[in-house]
Amino acid sequence: MPYAEIKSISFVRDFDAAAEVERPVFLNRPKMEGLWMRFTFHDGEVMEGVMPNNLLPVEPYGFSVIPPHPYSAQQRVFLPRQALRAVEVLGVVGSPLKRRKHAAPDAQIGLFGE
Repeated sequence: MPYAEIKSISFVRDFDAAAEVERPVFLNRPKMEGLWMRFTFHDGEVMEGVMPNNLLPVEPYGFSVIPPHPYSAQQRVFLPRQALRAVEVLGVVGSPLKRRKHAAPDAQIGLFGE
């Protein structure tokens, strides 16, 4: 098969379960840490996934993403750049720039008028 005709390459756990239809988008904000991405293919199909929040592993040939349902048969999907019309960052999940503030501990009340 010519490289230009490849839409995606799925890395699966089990070939029998891989025949099931996978959900292409997240139903709500993903819980796993990384970049929440939306990929639009030339045929108009849309797929979302999570990539590491580190741009060094981004390859010039395409994107390796974790699909919306990581516990299904598909563990990872490779999307060639030639198959994509648009790539959008929808959000950064678990950003180190936004640290959650810990609530100050409540002052303990004294007993018996102390």
